[in-house]
Amino acid sequence: MTHQLTLMAVHAHPDDEVLGTGGLLARCAAEGIRTVLVTCTNGEQGDDAGGVKPGEPGHNAPEVAERRLAELRESAGLLGIGHVELLGYRDSGMAGWSTNDDPEAFANVPLDESAGRLAALMEHYRPQVVVTYDENGGYGHPDHIQAHRIALAAAEKSGVPDKLYYTAIPRSGIKQMFETVREAGVEIDFDPPEDFGTPDELITSTLDVSAHVEVKRKALQAHASQGENIFLLRLPEEAQQAAFSFESFVRHHSRVAAPDKEEDLFDGLR
Repeated sequence: MTHQLTLMAVHAHPDDEVLGTGGLLARCAAEGIRTVLVTCTNGEQGDDAGGVKPGEPGHNAPEVAERRLAELRESAGLLGIGHVELLGYRDSGMAGWSTNDDPEAFANVPLDESAGRLAALMEHYRPQVVVTYDENGGYGHPDHIQAHRIALAAAEKSGVPDKLYYTAIPRSGIKQMFETVREAGVEIDFDPPEDFGTPDELITSTLDVSAHVEVKRKALQAHASQGENIFLLRLPEEAQQAAFSFESFVRHHSRVAAPDKEEDLFDGLR
């Protein structure tokens, strides 16, 4: 591949690309930076048609995967993602689900095998910047944690990326968002603990993606089969605008000089 400015985002499931990196992907695409999305699983453990949950009668995992991958293609088109690479592993399900024990689930695939495939993609596309989750996968999902592990292992094995980042939601932003949710009367079945999110002092990079809010919202809407789980789409317009306008990251490592606080993940590379 031609050695041009390239971003690679490593995500676990179809729809993960939007919430933490949708604005980043759209912004980079608009700037002419090549964008590569690696999605590790097919999302079989998502909701089926009619909101049927995994484990409930009528849940058809292969059909869920087919539907979610079609939604992913639509989302990627909206965000302007240039290349979508599917590793095709089986969704492990949420932490504690019986599906965690499936030997073919992504979380149980030997690290050398999955990281080797990702390293080959890094060698092919030569991304200067790679973005994935932190060591807790953001919120403890086994597949997010495994995506983190293989991204770090692949980066080390290939030696390709100059900079590697973790997606982050500032703790102060979480607090403000849920206050907005309550004020708007939106009901959600999750009450974040005090330590949910990333401590603000650890955030190294905050990107203004306000120019891409509408496309990010449409990309989320493209994942219609999982709409019940995307409470942000139920917020009032003003709250959505605030929630979607900025994306934050923690810089894990950089081989180039970069400021302590960045507004551009390609600082030092342009």
